[in-house]
Amino acid sequence: MRKIVAGKLHGIHVTEANLNYHGSITLDPDHCEAAGILPMEFVEIWNRNSGARISTYVILGERGSRCCILNGAAARTCQPGDPIIVCNSIYLNEAHITALKPRIVTFDQDNHIRDRLSYSVDLDAFGRYSFSINDEGNEALAIPAAVYRA
Repeated sequence: MRKIVAGKLHGIHVTEANLNYHGSITLDPDHCEAAGILPMEFVEIWNRNSGARISTYVILGERGSRCCILNGAAARTCQPGDPIIVCNSIYLNEAHITALKPRIVTFDQDNHIRDRLSYSVDLDAFGRYSFSINDEGNEALAIPAAVYRA
């Protein structure tokens, strides 16, 4: 089993840092659903400004609020306005990697969804992996990435 990216909120901006609350991250349910992130799920958080990396769990905020609130100890790692990446993962048998299509959601400065992307891994006739980033708003666009032997 390998730990694999399952979904990401990429570039969502912190709206609040609440030190006096139980540790977690509060997210808009619309954003979580778009990336396949569940309430109570553990996620990794990477601060693009400071480089801080933490792990915490998700609680749901008000639907439509576009909130991204770091709570408790996590509040010390981010400031309002910081762009962060929130990533969930799953453990997967390598044989099933081509069936997984992680959902990645990108954001503008006000936490409106800008892009809906997905990752795709395929095997070629020689057993080599290929990786692409697909724009879910434009199925014809695929951004190829590196190919390597399995």
